[in-house]
Amino acid sequence: MTMERLAPESIEQKLVANPDWSLREGKLYRGFLFDSFIEAFGFMTRVALLAEAMNHHPEWSNVYNRVEIRLVTHDVDGISARDFELAGKIDSLL
Repeated sequence: MTMERLAPESIEQKLVANPDWSLREGKLYRGFLFDSFIEAFGFMTRVALLAEAMNHHPEWSNVYNRVEIRLVTHDVDGISARDFELAGKIDSLL
């Protein structure tokens, strides 16, 4: 599958359809808050399995019960449809 960098207008349209995600520093961003570290870590484990299956890995951080995820396609130096595909799969885990 050929990946292409999405135009800013396309990104804005896709963000309307994915309101929990935003644009930060040129990357798709979403923060998550869980009841405990174990829940946060379990979520990250499930995301890791999705990301590995897609060969598309997030930039993320975890502090106790908080997880922050940033998605960007480094091969196109920007956001691609693949980032929104992974964002949708991540949302389906909740």
